Amino acid sequence: MIGNVLNIKQLEALVWVAELGSFRKAAHHLGTTQPNISSRISGLEKTLGVVVMQRDAGSIQLTDKGREILAVAHKLLRNAEEIVQICDRPDLVADRLRLGVTELVACTWLHAYLRAIKAAYPSLNVELTVDLSRNLDSELRSNRLDIAIQTAPFASAASGVIELGTFPYIWVATPQIASALVGPVTVADLLPHTVLTHARHTQAYGELVEYAVAKSLPVSRFVSSSSLASCVQMAADGMGVTLLPKALVEKEIAEHRLIEVDVSWTPTPLRFAARYQSERAALYLTHCAQMAADAAKT
Repeated sequence: MIGNVLNIKQLEALVWVAELGSFRKAAHHLGTTQPNISSRISGLEKTLGVVVMQRDAGSIQLTDKGREILAVAHKLLRNAEEIVQICDRPDLVADRLRLGVTELVACTWLHAYLRAIKAAYPSLNVELTVDLSRNLDSELRSNRLDIAIQTAPFASAASGVIELGTFPYIWVATPQIASALVGPVTVADLLPHTVLTHARHTQAYGELVEYAVAKSLPVSRFVSSSSLASCVQMAADGMGVTLLPKALVEKEIAEHRLIEVDVSWTPTPLRFAARYQSERAALYLTHCAQMAADAAKT
């Protein structure tokens, strides 16, 4: 029987060494040791009588045979997952999900999402990265993330995209500051105050600066921050008028710590998506990406 000479662990090692480009990284991802991964690959090569990859000090390159075997290995692992699905045993999915999210997600519906993942796959470990969308894009492109929940525009393509909806921006300030901003309020009316915004390389900041330049308004009052949570706190401390995603400040508004200011201009709403590479994603990854759509509605 072929099962006596080949096993799933050998094929799994091949897939992850090829995906991550490193025996050490593959070992970390699979929760084992580097010598163990080396042993699995060596055993596979010895059994088949072929070299599947060339190793040198700086890189790993698959041979022609190795690439052919890798393509089949992906299919076999997918078939093994389908057997688990047929038997309704998601508890057997014992893997590491490398998940990247933006700060807005981390501050709003992330924990509901993580609870949903844990309920669906109790043996799945989530390795979480919270970062700016452009950095998550780079991590996904470099195969250091399995799923990136991020905002458009996207710098690189992903074959799997689950749209999560849009999240509008609003202007907020303390009741004291907001009380002086009555009637039709323009961005120009905000400039006697410090204008707190998200990071400089975000779409919202770029649109704000573009609008100000078009209206011949000074941008010296714009103060950006890479931390949305810090922006919320600075706004609550009365340090200025702040442009933030509405979902981030709903609690502060409900508690009357912040008041929404009706300004005539706001940037384009944030478009969120869960992105992954579907051609090489495990079945559970696709399901986890789809679950993000439900969590985003909470």
